Amino acid sequence: MDDANADVREFGYERARDELVGVVKMLEQGGLDLDESLQLWERGEALAKRCEEHLAGARERVESALAHADDLDSDEDADEYDEE
Repeated sequence: MDDANADVREFGYERARDELVGVVKMLEQGGLDLDESLQLWERGEALAKRCEEHLAGARERVESALAHADDLDSDEDADEYDEE
């Protein structure tokens, strides 16, 4: 990520997503010169990467929580079996 888009590193998911939507709309409308289009494209790439980072982190947290819940269920099942 270049210095012009360094601020994106600090964005939360919603802010990055919302700005990415705006970038896409501006690119779709056209009317920009090549340099402006390239700058917007690079910003969009940085924003998309930031969104992916957030989603990957969320996915890991969900998988971890599910694994923990499975472990708890297994422990409860084992306790029930021991009581029989």
